[in-house]
Amino acid sequence: MNGSQKTGLDCTDSGDFKQIYDATFPLLFKVSYKIVEDEEAAEDLVHDSFIKANEKNMIFPSVDDAKFWLICVVKNASLNYAKRKLRETRAYHKALYEGRQHIESGEVDLLKSEARQIAIDALNKLPENLREVLVLREYADMNYKEIGKALGISEGNVKVRAFRAREQLIKIIGEENVYLS
Repeated sequence: MNGSQKTGLDCTDSGDFKQIYDATFPLLFKVSYKIVEDEEAAEDLVHDSFIKANEKNMIFPSVDDAKFWLICVVKNASLNYAKRKLRETRAYHKALYEGRQHIESGEVDLLKSEARQIAIDALNKLPENLREVLVLREYADMNYKEIGKALGISEGNVKVRAFRAREQLIKIIGEENVYLS
């Protein structure tokens, strides 16, 4: 330490890095896996977050501070990954089926109508502050920064509200997914 006193956990120090890694990896993996539902991708995303902390020469006052910072990084990276995968799947599906005639039966129409109604009912059960963020994000296609400006809140607060809204929708609707087209 050459006369200077150590003030935190330094991500560039191998001992500190190992301490942070060992203390946080299982939790970070669970967070990412819950979002992306792919073990390999979740592990890669968590490792990328550790690399980011190392590259930014992050110094944390405690393991808890490192954990909270890493959770945010992993959650955001996982959400971005999941969105990208969904867009890729939709693009693939569109390319594969574009130009083919698609005639839906009355039963399919009814199921879609029921699914829409379930989603609308669930959305209406959310608290106003969560619902407005989700509606602006998903239906008005606004980005987090634009939503924050429109509502007079920080971009980070918008992300937190969107995350909480999605979590509550899952609880309200249940584990079965309702897809709307």
